[in-house]
Formats: sequence, structure tokens, C-alpha cells
Amino acid sequence: SKFLNDKWMIKNGFLNDVQEHKPWWWNIKVQKLNLSAPLILLPEVSCQKAIEILQEKGYDQAPVVAESGLTLGMVTLSNTLTSVLAGNAQFSDPVTKVIYDQFSKIGLEDSLGKLSCILENDHFAIIVHEQMQFNGNGSSFMKQMVFGVVTAMDLLTFVSRNDKQ
Repeated sequence: SKFLNDKWMIKNGFLNDVQEHKPWWWNIKVQKLNLSAPLILLPEVSCQKAIEILQEKGYDQAPVVAESGLTLGMVTLSNTLTSVLAGNAQFSDPVTKVIYDQFSKIGLEDSLGKLSCILENDHFAIIVHEQMQFNGNGSSFMKQMVFGVVTAMDLLTFVSRNDKQ
């Protein structure tokens, strides 16, 4: 059962530490990765425009975020091109037709150990931070902001550059 799987428990926030012999970087916070701010697409961006933007800016993926701040998923250059070429989407369709809507989120304060567990199954994780916002009438709500997209290569680069062994 997945409830007895320690890696699943860590990924879903039910366990903090599982490895007895943790590497030196295990408890370092995700914010130490110093990733650059991501390129974010709104859901109404067309597949054609998404391809153009990603190619022009040199990205192969970008989060799709509603104006409310809700993260809808991730659009990738390869998936968008494949979907259009296969006829599953049109260039004029919104990117929401070709997004990956199953993804993991991780906070800036979470550990690289938790990130490592997520990246064992997922190609990327979206780094989010929750922030309280207030309306004009004084009511408040929590809004998630996307701070970055992190891949196994980002983690590996950090570990190899800062290896303390």
C-alpha cells in the first residue's frame, strides 16, 4: 500500500525524514537552489503563441497559472508540438488543452530531501509560496505564487557545485 511507502509519505507531507544516513544536502531548504523566476503563461494563451514564447525565451516548459493565482498545470514545448502535429490540438487552441495537470508542488521552506523524493517519480516540481492577500473590504485570502520550476538537473547541479565530501 502507498500508505506504507516512506517515499510516498514524504512526498505527500506525512513524514519528514526517512533516510537513516542522509546526504549532507538532505535538510537544506529548496530556496537555497537560487532558481530564476519562471516564465508563466495565462490559460488563454494559444498553443501557437506558447510555442513562439517558449522558443523565443529559450524555455522548454512553463507553468500555466490563472489570474487568480491557481496553478493549472505545466505546458512543455515538446508536448505542445506533439499534440498539434498529431491533430489532438490546433495551433489556435488554448494551452489548457495540452497541459500536464498532474504535478507536484513544493514550498520554498521544504527540504531538498522532500524534493528528491518527488523527483524520483516526477520530471519536475513547481515551487510555490503562499501569501495572504487582502481585498478592499478587508477580507483576506491565501494566494499561491509560483516561484519556480525545479528539475532533477537543478538538484544535481546544486549538489555537485556544493559537494562537501
